Amino acid sequence: MSIRFEGRHVLVTGASRGLGRAVAIAFAREGARVGVGYRAQEADATQTLAMVEAAGGRGEAVRFDVRDSAETNGAISGFARGGGLDVLVNNAAVLRDQLFAMMAPSEWEEVIAANLTGTFHCCRAAIPFMLRQRRGAIVNIASVAGRRASPGQANYAAAKGGVLSLTMTLAAELAPRGVRVNAVVPGVLATGMGERLDRRIAEQRRAMIPLGRFGEGDEVARAVVFLASDDSSYVVGQSLVVDGGLSL
Repeated sequence: MSIRFEGRHVLVTGASRGLGRAVAIAFAREGARVGVGYRAQEADATQTLAMVEAAGGRGEAVRFDVRDSAETNGAISGFARGGGLDVLVNNAAVLRDQLFAMMAPSEWEEVIAANLTGTFHCCRAAIPFMLRQRRGAIVNIASVAGRRASPGQANYAAAKGGVLSLTMTLAAELAPRGVRVNAVVPGVLATGMGERLDRRIAEQRRAMIPLGRFGEGDEVARAVVFLASDDSSYVVGQSLVVDGGLSL
């Protein structure tokens, strides 16, 4: 088995649990130095870090709030100065589901700030390091909610739709300078946010998936690793859907 990321430096936001944890571990298996980005769940981040090291990678916890531009810039710069920054995975996200007519401005603003503006802050902080080395990969975690109607998730859908558009534009701007930008579009997963679904809603959504089950974090993580690796060296500005057929 090839070790595609030995000597490479990878930062994953929102990596204290759920999908972010699966992504961090997947890169560790490939030999990477992994930055476990987190905001508040220190105990969970420490557990992810132990899993990263058990999987064969080197790791460090990187605490910052993606909504805060200065904090994000300082944290990402600090990680990069520890050896470099080859891959950024923008995974940090929040949910504040509510029907639009009942959605409070704070519920809209919090989701946009974390899911879309947070992606902007992280990219802005990471890109200068990648441009200096004329090499790098950014993988943004979007959602099927950004590609189709998702009642009760107007804020989340708008944010993730914005992430998909940002991915394409950044890809066009950065590809000539050696930095590839792509997105992974997960469906409903059995980990992270999917674990917190109401049971009745979960069953309704499962019935809509042609494969008849929710996805596993590792299934999405493998797609992230592919898009960050040299195996996808000619893939630019694409959105790889990993949803068991939900969006068909």
